[in-house]
Amino acid sequence: MLETETESHNVNEIEDVQGSPDTRNITIDKVGVKDLRHPVRIQDRSGHDQHTVANFSMYVELPHNFKGTHMSRFVEILSRHEREISVQSFRSMLQETRDHLDAGTSHIEMAFPFFLEKAAPITGVKSLMDYQVTFVGEAIDDEVSTEVRVVVPVTSLCPCSKKISQYGAHNQRSHVTVSVKSKAFIWIEEIIDIVEQEASCELYGLLKRPDEKYVTERAYENPKFVEDMVRDVAGRLNSDDRILKYTVEAENFESIHNHSAYAQINFSRDL
Repeated sequence: MLETETESHNVNEIEDVQGSPDTRNITIDKVGVKDLRHPVRIQDRSGHDQHTVANFSMYVELPHNFKGTHMSRFVEILSRHEREISVQSFRSMLQETRDHLDAGTSHIEMAFPFFLEKAAPITGVKSLMDYQVTFVGEAIDDEVSTEVRVVVPVTSLCPCSKKISQYGAHNQRSHVTVSVKSKAFIWIEEIIDIVEQEASCELYGLLKRPDEKYVTERAYENPKFVEDMVRDVAGRLNSDDRILKYTVEAENFESIHNHSAYAQINFSRDL
């Protein structure tokens, strides 16, 4: 009993260096931990839970009069949730981070692979496709804002190459990245569907020969410049009243050049 009291007394006497005052009068916008891996649970549109591993970056604003923040508290927040972290709990974690570190502003990014089972277009053989998803959130005082970012790999075929060639056309794998801030819930799969439907052709994890013939001809019949893809995706997003703000980016990893083609559209709805 005496030893426990002594240990407690010693802990209370340890100096809190991070909490000491700072005289340089400079506020730090973001300070915290980056690339901390932790298990998460993500519900898909079918109602099933995907158990995956996310990379967390967690920050708070540090006022000008404090020397440092308490880095261990970020890990404590994740550890308290253990395997209960989900889309639904993401917003509450932002507020918890802000409150637990006595900050006016908190910022969390949670990046994870998201898997969909897809059936090949002709044979129907099933395989998994993975997509990189990131939840980005910020709590400022009592206001919480979040956005979802999804990277969708697709095929694009060059309209110019098809037009000027007697036969064939060059194509490439492309990454279309959509970042969305909405006023109502949007499934990750909804964003993926829009991008894949507007590409020259979507990708599959497994294709048999009849499927390969289909995707080759599908891309050839549906050529898209990088400009076409961002405009077509943006047009679909514009028609969705749930969406308040978005960014659409497309990067074509060119098959006949040693550089990429790139396009971006930003949109914010007038309220």
